[in-house]
Amino acid sequence: MTEPESLTAPADVPPAGCPAHEGVLSLYGERFLRNPAELYREMRQEHGPVVPVVIEGGIPAWFVIGYRELHHVLSNPEVFARDCRRWNQWPNIPPDWPLMPFVGYQPSTLFAEGDEHRRRAGAISDGLFVVDQFDLQMQSERIADELIDTFVGAGEVDLMAEFAHPLPLLAVAKIFGLPETETPGLLRDMMTTVNGDEGALDAFQGIYAAMRRLVAHKSDQPGPDFTTRMLNDPVGLTEEQLIQDLVLVVTAAQQPMAYWIGNTIRLMLTDDRFSVNLAGGRRSVGQALNEVLWEDTPTQNYVGRWAARNIQLGGQQIKTGDLIILGLAAANSDPQVRPDPESATAGNHAMLSFSHGEHRCPYPAPELAEVICRAAVEVLLDRLPDVLLAVSPEELEWSPSVWMRGLLSLPVTFTPSYVTGGIG
Repeated sequence: MTEPESLTAPADVPPAGCPAHEGVLSLYGERFLRNPAELYREMRQEHGPVVPVVIEGGIPAWFVIGYRELHHVLSNPEVFARDCRRWNQWPNIPPDWPLMPFVGYQPSTLFAEGDEHRRRAGAISDGLFVVDQFDLQMQSERIADELIDTFVGAGEVDLMAEFAHPLPLLAVAKIFGLPETETPGLLRDMMTTVNGDEGALDAFQGIYAAMRRLVAHKSDQPGPDFTTRMLNDPVGLTEEQLIQDLVLVVTAAQQPMAYWIGNTIRLMLTDDRFSVNLAGGRRSVGQALNEVLWEDTPTQNYVGRWAARNIQLGGQQIKTGDLIILGLAAANSDPQVRPDPESATAGNHAMLSFSHGEHRCPYPAPELAEVICRAAVEVLLDRLPDVLLAVSPEELEWSPSVWMRGLLSLPVTFTPSYVTGGIG
């Protein structure tokens, strides 16, 4: 990925590191990672719903943390556009910038706009709509049982490494028709990319290469899977467009689901409302999954949108080409819409965790994700009814990503068992 040719002339913005940016909050660093909710509150008190920030490399951006303001941004794609080639900061972005996988232009649905986006997003929705949710639940339960079988006799395990991370990818692999031999390398590359670790650009290229091999495989051996349906969709995607959209779907699915599973298990093991009688906890799994989206949503912040023209937002003057970062987690906790942060979230699905507007997660992706995550947590509670955290809740460490919120590890103990699961 290289610096794209700009769609518009760069606006007159100060370069990174100039005095105009002194005192601006950094959207990275230890303080942000330690307690983001507290930092969101401080940002709101000092700046209101739209906060001037700098991201890695001292690059300026606007951080939208107000629910109504973010809803407005997401509802007006003609003003807050998706094509990153509008960005007025490209002259300041080095080729090896860690966030390049998020902002480097690709001919995928992610950066498409208008009719082109609707056409391609529609193909993704059509391809996912055919997925049998009952069959997906059964497949996910079987995958969960098989993973648990590998450690059930040990009496202890890191649930992130051995359960939450591999399970979503194995489920998505079934949907995609992806050969099982591809999953270990693909999982490694996705985690490196999302966390912005060293080698993130190479890891992203590894994901791309895996999807290229999948398209070639399905062109020769079609099947009843999402990839084949995308190949045959009347929208007529080119091979390059198809590969890009497969990369988009698999990366948007695996890591958020892994963190959704992990964050939900953590909640059920640490909160008295859920931790009583875990063996009978199936009824509360759905409630816990929903609460996590409000309180510890996996996708915390998202890059982004780019202003198509000068405009005021939340009392700030946004210039043409400015980067808008979507503060999904902060908006979910906005006191303007949730004056009582302790209020129950059961049955309330107005959170912005899946974004909003025409660029939101395409239907039925959120429903399929919930099927997979619910199956994972329910099977775990059935198989390990006395599971307990192996450390204190305060010792759990979160991923160093500003963009995602999930646990680095989730060590637990339980009574060893040598009885395997197995579903039919």
